[in-house]
Formats: sequence, structure tokens, C-alpha cells
Amino acid sequence: MMNSWNEFLEQEKKQDYFVELMNKVDEARKTAMVYPPEDELFSCFELCPLDQVKVVIIGQDPYHGAGQAHGLSFSVKPGVKIPPSLRNIYKELKSDLDIDAPNHGYLVSWAKQGVLMMNTSWSVEEGKAGSHKKFGWTTFTDHALAELNKSEQPIVFILWGNHAIAAAKGIDNPKHTLLKGVHPSPLAANGGFFGSKPFSQVNAILEANGRGAIDWQLEDL
Repeated sequence: MMNSWNEFLEQEKKQDYFVELMNKVDEARKTAMVYPPEDELFSCFELCPLDQVKVVIIGQDPYHGAGQAHGLSFSVKPGVKIPPSLRNIYKELKSDLDIDAPNHGYLVSWAKQGVLMMNTSWSVEEGKAGSHKKFGWTTFTDHALAELNKSEQPIVFILWGNHAIAAAKGIDNPKHTLLKGVHPSPLAANGGFFGSKPFSQVNAILEANGRGAIDWQLEDL
């Protein structure tokens, strides 16, 4: 396993697929608004170092509204309206651990505790969901997950919905745990997301492995 996400990124940058991918993203930025901003594209790596990853939450696509996406799946910047899926995540957090929803959707404090919140597509054009998913991000995501799979430290993968479950199909290291469930989006959540208790399950697994629980409480901003 590599020592850091920087080392991982340096290796990817040498590969043809990644050069082509970044060219496509750069070209897209010339003619349209692309989210997240360039300096926040890999912020999930910056906030959650490779050797400190305890939990991985796999999202699909960055938010495509102005000022929302900042490189963490499901998270939005302070001052931005909390999106529907995240509202449902907060509802389940209340039900599961009796933690009240904060007045924002900024999940950075989770990231700093070892929760890697990554999307499978890492960029998107404003107002066009899924617009960059064929750019080559799948290869990049597969490589990042393959790196995590090598970890000797037990990691819990939270897989909400079929897309996340499919993305993690290569995670086969017996040290890791895959928590598969229903996506929290309003379209799906009533089909089994509510009542699934992912947060208490994660903490029980982490504590059983001596890795320490996540404090899921988010302070108001």
C-alpha cells in the first residue's frame, strides 16, 4: 500500500487515462461552470489522509448547483441549503444515535476523523447530473478503491444504493466490512434506508477492531 494520497495521485498522473481525463475536465471548464472548483477536486483526500481512513462513503456525482460541491460526497458548503439526501441522512442519524441535525450540510468534521467521502464521478457540469461520468473517472475511482482494499487496517465501506455497491465490487480484503443499504435519496429512502442504523453499526465495528468510534455530532455553524 502507498504511504499517502499524494503518492497515489502522482502515480495516476503518469497514466494515459488520467492525462486524457484531466484534459477533458479542463476543456469543460473553458465553456461551462464545472463543480467542484479545481482546487477542491480532491479535497476528500486532503481532509482524510490515506493512512487514517476508517470509513468510506461512496457517492455518485458531485452536486451540480452553484456553490454546493466541494469535493466530499453528500456534503455542501456552509450557507448552502441542505440537499434532500443529506436531510434524510440527518433523519437517520437522529433515529439511530439521537443526534440532532445541524444548521448546515458541511461534513468536514467527519472527514477529519477518518471518513473518506468520495464520489465515483469527481466532476460535473452545472445543472447536468452525470455529465462527466464517461470522462474516465471510473478508472480513477477503481484505482483509489483498489488502494484502500490493500489497507492492513480494517475499513468500513458504507454502500448506499446499487451504484455504490457496484463501485465497491473489488473490495475483497477480509479485514474490511461492506455495509450495503438503500440510498438516502427521497426516491429510495423509504425502501429501507430509514431504520438501517448505519452510524451505530459503523461505530460498533470500528470499536471491535480497536480503531475508535466516529463522533457523528456536527456542531452548528
